[in-house]
Amino acid sequence: MPSGERSAASPKHGLQSIQPSAREEVERTAPVHETRGSRRLSRAREVVREVVEEEEENFQKFWDRFRGKGREVSWSESLRNIVFSSWLNIFFVILPIAWVSHWVQWHTGLTFGLCFVAILPMARIFDYCGEQMAFYLGYSLGDLVVITLNNAVEATLSIILLLKCQVKLLQSTIAGVVLLHLLLIPGTAFLVGGARIWEQELHEHPTQLNHSLLTIGVLALLLPSAFFSSIGTGLPSGITTGLRHDLGQISRGLALILLIVYIASRIYLHHPPGAEGQHVDAHLPHALRIKERELARQRPEVNVWSCIALSLVVIVLMAVTAWMLVESIEFVQERSNIQDEWFGLVFLPIVSFSADGVVAIVLFLRVLFRAYHGKDKDSYITTLARGRTIDLSIQFTLFWMPFFVLLGWWTDRPLSLLFDMFEVALLLGACFLVNYVTADAKTNWAEGCIMVGFYVMIALCSWFYPGNMVIEEMVQCQKNIL
Repeated sequence: MPSGERSAASPKHGLQSIQPSAREEVERTAPVHETRGSRRLSRAREVVREVVEEEEENFQKFWDRFRGKGREVSWSESLRNIVFSSWLNIFFVILPIAWVSHWVQWHTGLTFGLCFVAILPMARIFDYCGEQMAFYLGYSLGDLVVITLNNAVEATLSIILLLKCQVKLLQSTIAGVVLLHLLLIPGTAFLVGGARIWEQELHEHPTQLNHSLLTIGVLALLLPSAFFSSIGTGLPSGITTGLRHDLGQISRGLALILLIVYIASRIYLHHPPGAEGQHVDAHLPHALRIKERELARQRPEVNVWSCIALSLVVIVLMAVTAWMLVESIEFVQERSNIQDEWFGLVFLPIVSFSADGVVAIVLFLRVLFRAYHGKDKDSYITTLARGRTIDLSIQFTLFWMPFFVLLGWWTDRPLSLLFDMFEVALLLGACFLVNYVTADAKTNWAEGCIMVGFYVMIALCSWFYPGNMVIEEMVQCQKNIL
């Protein structure tokens, strides 16, 4: 073959020699890519399967605990324990008498007193049901149920006031309930509980979050007041339908935001980010870890279904009795010559807390008696402060108050977050003091004395405060549905 032909054929033979090697490379690398993709897909499937199995296992554990598996309580035993759960249950005999007094139209003051006494055992039943539900739900979720049931009396009373169109009294009562749960009740608990110990501990993790939640709840009340003050409306004649409409829209928007914040905070506390189960023992103080183990091990006094049924029945009884109580409030206000502001800020909140107050007084007297006679000196000493009532205030501010605003919107009630500036100032002061006292997650009896003292100052000033006529004009409504 000539040299020219050989040279011309060389490139062709070169290409032919290259092409098979490229095909071989593709054929060799393709299975590698497919293998890597298959491994990633199988790994992802395995992770998803593990997560699903873990969630199913956690749900099964929760369901077994909720059903009381291994700790069954009969209905007869549950009923017996409910009846003998508190000596306050004796006052249930007053309930039908209070209803008869209302329907037969006995003296209004007598009806008010009977309804007041009839509320005592029902409020105590709510506390008892909440404590029993904690055995089935665990400490964290059970604590939320306890807080919600503890707010049931105040929430029911507030809803009745709203439907009765006593909006200004409702606003004062909301502020009064928050002040009571922020100052008087925890202050008294710190004062009594810390009387025989240097200092008590609060749950540090939720305490830090509570500072922010409490602050945003109070600031949400400051914004409408600042808006109303800035536009220069100083006389009732300057109040227009458009202004009421604008404040209503502002209040509904703030209410929705507060609800979102509260729900997000509950999700964070009960399902924090991180690996499952790592947050419980890491953040709970020693006393609460012991409490959680006791709840999982001890046998409850009532079964879960009787507890739920009892709560529903008592809610209905409470609603009817609270309605009768509100019916007689106007007479009590007129005959007592009490300022409306003091009536809402101090009197009604104390009425709603009367059951726990009576129990606390009896317990305190019993502790004093035992201490005086040298009996059980250390039985009531605890390093864990009772700061749950601060959580009650947070729930009432971030959940119930926005709910009342939305309920007023749905029922055509002019309830807004425009509160009397005097009430807003009191809430701001209480928020500042509580956040300062609990900043180190520790309390003592001296700080409890300070909180009680500030509440007494508020009660004294409220006794002489006549209220803001402009705000009363803003929240007037023309009808009620009860």
